[in-house]
Amino acid sequence: MTTTITLNGQPIAVHAEPDTPLLWVLRGELQMNGTKFGCGMALCGACTVHLNGEPVRACITPLSAVGNAPVTTIEGLQGPEATALREAWTAVDVAQCGYCQSGQLMSACALLKKTPRPSDADIAAAMSGNACRCGTYPRIRAAIHQAAGNKVA
Repeated sequence: MTTTITLNGQPIAVHAEPDTPLLWVLRGELQMNGTKFGCGMALCGACTVHLNGEPVRACITPLSAVGNAPVTTIEGLQGPEATALREAWTAVDVAQCGYCQSGQLMSACALLKKTPRPSDADIAAAMSGNACRCGTYPRIRAAIHQAAGNKVA
């Protein structure tokens, strides 16, 4: 079945059944490997993308749930929050193994768009669904705070 989705601002035809997880469409059909497969049960957040601006787990989001809502992946993440987060991620040296980082950045960006000056509690709540097997949580929190304070206009 052919479906057209809006991916990173561009309409794109995909050939998959409606119950195919969005993650398989992204990684398998479109070869967009920035979104990671982690647990396959929406528990780790490695597959986080934005659907209509909201973070969702692509591993449990069927293609049929996308509809006309725009999908943004780490490859298409843009804007002042994304720029500030990428700079802060580097400045704070957040990444260790790096596997979870695209999902972490997607969740952090959604947080900063809704809450430009998040508290530690805001960050903990927004990032609670993103696991990091390296335990870089303090550096992730520090980078989000830094990005919030240094947001590019």
